[in-house]
Amino acid sequence: MAPSPTDQPPARPTSAAATEPVPEPDLVSIQQEFEQALLGGERKFTRIQVSERAGISIERAEQMWHALGFATVPDDEIAFTDGDLEALRLVAALEDDGFIEPAVESSLARKLGQTQSRLASWQSAMFLELLEGAKLPADEAIEVASLLLPAMERLQTYVWRRHLAAAAGRAMAGSDELSRGVRVVGFADIVSYTRLTRRLPVVELGQLIERFEGLAADVVALNGGRVIKSIGDEVLFVTDTPAQGAALALALQDKVTEAGDMPELRIGLAYGSILIRLGDVYGEVVNLASRLTSEAKPGRVLADRELAAALDGHPAYRLRRLRRVSVRGYHHLTPYALQRASASK
Repeated sequence: MAPSPTDQPPARPTSAAATEPVPEPDLVSIQQEFEQALLGGERKFTRIQVSERAGISIERAEQMWHALGFATVPDDEIAFTDGDLEALRLVAALEDDGFIEPAVESSLARKLGQTQSRLASWQSAMFLELLEGAKLPADEAIEVASLLLPAMERLQTYVWRRHLAAAAGRAMAGSDELSRGVRVVGFADIVSYTRLTRRLPVVELGQLIERFEGLAADVVALNGGRVIKSIGDEVLFVTDTPAQGAALALALQDKVTEAGDMPELRIGLAYGSILIRLGDVYGEVVNLASRLTSEAKPGRVLADRELAAALDGHPAYRLRRLRRVSVRGYHHLTPYALQRASASK
């Protein structure tokens, strides 16, 4: 016998949580919280207020802000934190005490800004890849960032101190020749890079550049050199002695050959006095190394006349004079092909 409608069991009440839609996250609040975690505090000051509190002119503060690589901020925008105020006061104090010359202030800020901008771009991309792989919600991502930031700061400070100690040691132990800025300058350039950019997908091109820069950095460090900068398909490095420069260039070519799946390199070396300023190098020697790199055949190393003379008689290396070439800025440039002495027999 079928039950009557009155015999049916009462419907179970539906909870409010099951029927109400899940609220969308407040993206503005999340962004503000994330920004505070990165900046170490909230935005409190306009550009006029922060310069007044730091005791410097608005023109000087703005000049420094631009040199660091940031755009102009409107007068009424609250954009600056206690950290910005502390940084301005610190720079002003260093200049007032004579540690930083006024003429160098903007150059120093510009170099710091450029270096840190590249580092931050790489780190932010790495962090986003981590979040995408972990599929973390926004609030957990902020918590992860808050934990990672102090660790990254400590690591960067450690690496900076180690490099500072190494640079100070080289300066204090250097001979008169080294203190005048006499160095070997070298460029290592990926062959047919423009063609590779057209053929390879962006991801694969990025992986290639990452491998090249990593391999070059390892070889440069192992042979007593220093990477000055990487510019996409090219690495600029220096060494203190001619023998180090020759060993480094040949070792770099060997490593690329051993890899088997990397494009060939052209390498040019030049030796002489250079200007070393704020971590970069300048002068005719830098230009010569660049021109020689463009003239080198794939897989080869070319040296200038000064480096060839410095290595003359060295038992490990052989330099063969090539015919003169005309390149931009040099109508009679004489290159020398660098080889190991054993390879020439």
